[in-house]
Amino acid sequence: MPDSRVPRRRRYLVCEPRHFAVQYAINPWMHPGEPVDVLRALDQWQALVDTYRAHGHTVDSVKPVPGLPDMVFAANAAVVVDGRVFGSLFHAPERRPESVPYEAWFKTEGYEVYHPESVCEGEGDLVPAGRWILAGTGFRTTRQAHSEAQEYFGVPVIGLTLVDPYFYHLDTALFVLDEENVAYYPEAFSPGSREVLARLYPDAVLATREDAMAFGLNSVSDGRHVFISPGATGLAGQLADRGYVPVPVDLSEFHKAGGGIKCCTQEIREIRS
Repeated sequence: MPDSRVPRRRRYLVCEPRHFAVQYAINPWMHPGEPVDVLRALDQWQALVDTYRAHGHTVDSVKPVPGLPDMVFAANAAVVVDGRVFGSLFHAPERRPESVPYEAWFKTEGYEVYHPESVCEGEGDLVPAGRWILAGTGFRTTRQAHSEAQEYFGVPVIGLTLVDPYFYHLDTALFVLDEENVAYYPEAFSPGSREVLARLYPDAVLATREDAMAFGLNSVSDGRHVFISPGATGLAGQLADRGYVPVPVDLSEFHKAGGGIKCCTQEIREIRS
């Protein structure tokens, strides 16, 4: 089994954490006034970028803007499917200006950007998963945004309700392993949503709360390699048993703001030939 997993080259969009800080509290992880080591954050972020490139992936970068400390969390700015960009309308007023520089980057690259009318936080809650898009709600992105995304992309959108504030975005409670499977923490979801996930993914990798709280589900997979928090040891072991290759990358400085590897990574999905 270990040799049966095939990686696919990806294109990722990131933003340097030059202005990273915890200046406000919009999730349970954030404690304003808690010191942030910006140099350590920069080193950790650069290690992530270097690791992606070492595994054959393309990495593009948006220039950070002063006064936008959470702009490093590129996943929240949009979701891209088949070369079409669905932008963001952040729940928190503090983050809404982040949409502007990301939209400018996409337009410079030749993309058109759809502006959602409802609150939507990009790949934080809209997770492309093969034949459909898994869509989180409960804390940030609204169900109305799910409908907008389905109309825009023409792809079935499956709504999932999050119930634990520590897992306020879908990408903190679930990540896509490949075209057919996911890993997730069941207790982050409502009973009905757990049933939906069990039906869709009977062979899913199920994480413990300990690994979920270590940001183990805020991971990125290329189909073989899983870029994962080094603190999620149990989950990494499960993935290795399934034939995936865990690649630990420490982004612990970003945990202070409720983010990790996936939060810092937006995937640009072009039309596949």
